[in-house]
Amino acid sequence: MQPLRYSINVTLDGCCDHRAIPPNEDMHRHAVENLDRADALLFGRVTYEMMESAWRPPAPTGARPDWMEPFAQTIDAARKYVVSSTLEQVDWNAELVRGDLGTAVQRLKRESGRGLLTGGVTLPQALTELGLIDEYEFVVHPRLAGHGPTLFAGLSKHVDLNLVSRLELGSGAVAMRYEPRR
Repeated sequence: MQPLRYSINVTLDGCCDHRAIPPNEDMHRHAVENLDRADALLFGRVTYEMMESAWRPPAPTGARPDWMEPFAQTIDAARKYVVSSTLEQVDWNAELVRGDLGTAVQRLKRESGRGLLTGGVTLPQALTELGLIDEYEFVVHPRLAGHGPTLFAGLSKHVDLNLVSRLELGSGAVAMRYEPRR
């Protein structure tokens, strides 16, 4: 069974709004490493649409620095699954996931492979409620945003985690990986 990993960038005060965290080369290099550990991405509609609008080619000339290109190429090529009850169709190497979320994700996890990677806020919370995430990574950036959204607001139960690795990035961010205590 392949693992389902969750990775999110967050500020020191818990804000996970992507606009609150300035992009940097270290962050994008680390994200490529995460993508390389997965066979496919699992997104909710909002994250899928946000990523597609930012990373689907072609990018206007000069729209982003050269150091973003490895991430852009990697995410563009990645297979994607999109959980949505409102989208009629997807493309960009994507397939819609319909029906019961738990059943659908368990089916994806049963496929052979290196793993699935998810991000965002709403879908990962639902996956956490179902006990389907095998690894959580919080990339904590040295910034106070002073606003939300925050992660896991309204989670119905505590989830205890064990730290399995910690990586300091040159930008000052710290990537911490955890596994749920079972």
